[in-house]
Amino acid sequence: AQERSSHAVRGSFASRSTQPACGRTSTTNDLKFYHTNNLCVCRQQLDFCAMEGQAHSAANGGRKTRVKNKAPAPVQITVEQILRESHDMQVQEAPAPKQMIMDKNELDEYKLEKRKTFEDFIRYNRYKMANYVRYAKFEEKLGEFERARSIYERALEVDYREVRIWLRYAEMEMKNRFVQHARNIWDRAVTLLPRMDQLWFKYAFMEEMLGNVPGARRVFERWMQWHPNEKAWMTYINMEVRYKEFDRARNIYERFVESHNTPAAWLKFAKFCEKSRSSGRTEQTRSVFERAMESLGEEALTPAFLIEFASFEEREREFDRARVIYKYALDNLPKNDAEEVHRAYMSFEKKHGDREGIEDAVLAKRRFQYEEELKQNPRNYDVWFDYVRLEEEDGEHSRIREVYERAISNVPLSSEKRHWRRYIYLWIMYAVFEELDADDVDRAREVYKACVGIVPHKNFTFAKIWLLFASFEIRQKNLKAARLLLGRAIGMCPKDRLFRGYIELELQLGEIDRVRKIYEKYIECFPANCAAWTKFAELEVSLGEDDRARAIYELAVSQPQLDMPELLWKNYVDFEIACGAYDRTRSLYERLLEKTQHVKVWLSFARFEDEEAGDHERARATFERAYKAFSQDAATKEERLMVLEAWRDAEVNAGDADMAAEVNKKMPRKVKKRRAVTGDDGSVQGFEEIVDYIFPDDASTKPNLKLLEMAHRWKQQQGGMSADAAE
Repeated sequence: AQERSSHAVRGSFASRSTQPACGRTSTTNDLKFYHTNNLCVCRQQLDFCAMEGQAHSAANGGRKTRVKNKAPAPVQITVEQILRESHDMQVQEAPAPKQMIMDKNELDEYKLEKRKTFEDFIRYNRYKMANYVRYAKFEEKLGEFERARSIYERALEVDYREVRIWLRYAEMEMKNRFVQHARNIWDRAVTLLPRMDQLWFKYAFMEEMLGNVPGARRVFERWMQWHPNEKAWMTYINMEVRYKEFDRARNIYERFVESHNTPAAWLKFAKFCEKSRSSGRTEQTRSVFERAMESLGEEALTPAFLIEFASFEEREREFDRARVIYKYALDNLPKNDAEEVHRAYMSFEKKHGDREGIEDAVLAKRRFQYEEELKQNPRNYDVWFDYVRLEEEDGEHSRIREVYERAISNVPLSSEKRHWRRYIYLWIMYAVFEELDADDVDRAREVYKACVGIVPHKNFTFAKIWLLFASFEIRQKNLKAARLLLGRAIGMCPKDRLFRGYIELELQLGEIDRVRKIYEKYIECFPANCAAWTKFAELEVSLGEDDRARAIYELAVSQPQLDMPELLWKNYVDFEIACGAYDRTRSLYERLLEKTQHVKVWLSFARFEDEEAGDHERARATFERAYKAFSQDAATKEERLMVLEAWRDAEVNAGDADMAAEVNKKMPRKVKKRRAVTGDDGSVQGFEEIVDYIFPDDASTKPNLKLLEMAHRWKQQQGGMSADAAE
C-alpha cells in the first residue's frame, strides 16, 4: 500500500510537471510552481520513508532498525539536481496568439471573459486589494466609470482602512475630471481616517490646484483640529505665505506653538517674525523669544535656543543684550552642554569685545574643563601637563606654582616604574620652571631634592633626575656638589646611564684620572658589559696608551660571562690590526677559534690574512682548515658552502684560475628532500620540503650520488626517446 501511495505521488508529480497551471503565461512563475511541487514531493517521500521505518520498527518489537551497510551510495543526488532536472523536463508552453477584436460581439465576449477572471480572483482572495485595483483600472480604461466606482466601493466595504484604495479611487476621479466625485471621496477618507496625513495632504493639494484657496483653507482648518505633526502646520503656513497672507500665517504660528510647545517651534516662529517686512518686526521677534522663555521654563535652556536668541540681538546691533544672554546661558546651562555656547561666545567676543575679555573667557573655560577631568581622575598626568601649560601661557607664577604643587601631590599608588614615568616629568618641568622662568635657584634646588627623596630607589630609580640635578649644580658653578650627588647616586642605585653621564661630565672637564676611576667602578659593577670595556679601552687608545688598552682588552676577554662577546673580540682584533701587530692578531684569532668555530670567525680570519696581512697562502690554508673543520659535522653544510664561496672569490681576486677551478669542484649539488613534520604528541602531521647539499668529496654520500646520477641519465634518455617518437 505504501508503494502504491508512493507511485501515486510520483505520478501526480509527473502530471503536474507536464501540465502548466491555468492562466499562467510566465515561464518564471511556472518555474516557481514546479519547484514548489518538487519540494512538496520530496517532503512527502521523506514522510513515507519515516512511516515505513516506524512500521518496520514496530514489527521488530520496538527495536530500531540497524543499518548494516553504512557506505555512501555510488550516485549522490541533491535537491539542486532534482530541481534542475525538473526544470529541464518541463514542457515549454507555446506563446499565446495575439487576438484581434473585429466587432462588438467579440469585444463583449472579451469583456465578459476578463470580468469573469477578475471576479474569480476576488472570489478566491477577497482581502487582496491588488485584485480590486487591477479590476477597477480595467474598467477605467474601457470608460466604464460606474463599474470602476462600484469596484472601489466593494474594496472599501472589505477594508476601509486601506489608504491605497482611497488614493487610487480619488486619483481616478481627478484624472477623469470628476472633481465633485473626488471631493466627496477625499471628504469621506479624511472623516474615516483623520490620522492619515497623506489623505489630508492630497485633499488640500487638490483644492489648491483647482484654485479653490478657501476650500484648501477649510481642509487645513479641519486638519488642524486633530493637532497633527509639525509638518502639517508648516504646510498650512507655507500656503498662506505663498498667497501673501502674513497675518493669517502669524495667527497659525500662534496656534502652532500652543499645540507644539517646544524650543524648535518657538525658534521657527521667531525666524518667521524676523524675516517678515512688517513694521515692528524686531519687537515682535524679541517678544516671541521672551514668551518662549516664560512658556518653556527650563526646557528653553538649550544651547541652540539661547545661541539663536543671542545671535538675533547681535544682528540687531544690541551687543549688550547679546552678552547678557550668553552669560545667562553659561551660568545656567549644565557644564557638559555649555561647550557650544562657549564657542559662540568666543566668536562674539572676538568680533565685538576687547582682547582682555576674550582671553579671560578662554582661560576660564579651559580651566573649568581641566578641573572637571581631574575630579574624575586626579592621577591623569596628561591632563596635569595640559593644565600646567595653560597656566604657563598665562604667566602668573603663583597660579603656576599652585598647579605644580597640586600635580606632584598625586603620587602614584603602585611601586612599579612604568606608573612613575609620566609622574616624574612633572617634577622635571617644575624644577625647570623655577630655574628658567621664575629665576629662583633655591626653589629649583629644593624641587630637585624633594624629587630625589620621593623616588623609591630601592625598587628603581631615574638616572635622568640625578643627571639633571648634577647639571643644575654645575650651572650654578657648584662642581663639588655635583660630584657628591653623582657619587651618591652610583652608591645608592648604580645604573649604566649614571656611569655614562658621570664619565661624560668628567671628560668635558678634562679630569682623566677621575674618568679612569669611574670606569674601574663601572666595570666592577657591570663586569659583563662589553660596551663599558670597549669604551674604557678606546679612551686609553685615544690617549696613546696602547699597553693600557691591550691590558683592558685582555681583562675583558678573560671574563667568564659577557653580554656581547663578538663585539668585544672584534674591537680587540681591530685594535691589534690598527697597531700593525699581525702576529698578535693571528694569536687572537686562534684563541677565538678555540672558544667558537663560527663561520664568520673563519671568514674574518681568512680575509685578514688575504687583505690586511697580504699573505694569500696563509689565507688559503685558513680556508682549508675551515673547510675541514666543517666537513666533520654533517649539520654544517651551509657553513661549508659559505666557506667554499668565500674561498672561490678569494682565488678569483688573486687571479689563480686553477685553484678557483679546484674549489669549484668541491662545490655541492643542491637537492630537494621531503622531511616529516611531527607534532607535539610525536605523530606525523605532514611533510615539508627542504634543501640539502651533496658534496663531491663526502665519502658517505657517494653511493647515493651515483644513484642520483644514474637516475638523471635515465631521465635524459627517456626525454630523447620521446622526442624521437614525436618526430
